Amino acid sequence: MFGFDSNLDAFKIIAFVFPILFIFVFAGIFLTLLKVLKQWNFNNKQPKITVSAKLRTKTTKVIEQKRNQYIMPSPTSYSLTFEVESGESIELSVDGLTFGKFNENEIGILTYQGNRFIHFER
Repeated sequence: MFGFDSNLDAFKIIAFVFPILFIFVFAGIFLTLLKVLKQWNFNNKQPKITVSAKLRTKTTKVIEQKRNQYIMPSPTSYSLTFEVESGESIELSVDGLTFGKFNENEIGILTYQGNRFIHFER
């Protein structure tokens, strides 16, 4: 009466859907890894540049995750925007520890490679 249709068995559905989900998850992980390796390779091919610079802005970006009524721990990204001698602005991602070391409007020597922050000495 209220049972499963013999042609639409739950195990058959799971056996069909699970491999597809596995392929999508694996493809997502693979593409993310490929993107990270491509950026790493790009940065390694760039010259290390050392210039006088002024730290213009410090930026944090918090991705808030809500589940039901609870706020979950949120990933935070940190970036520093420098103005170099030529007037060009360069935004570089940093970790939280590096982010906390510096204040806006500090002047110093910036070393970077591609879009990788290496060092800022006041």
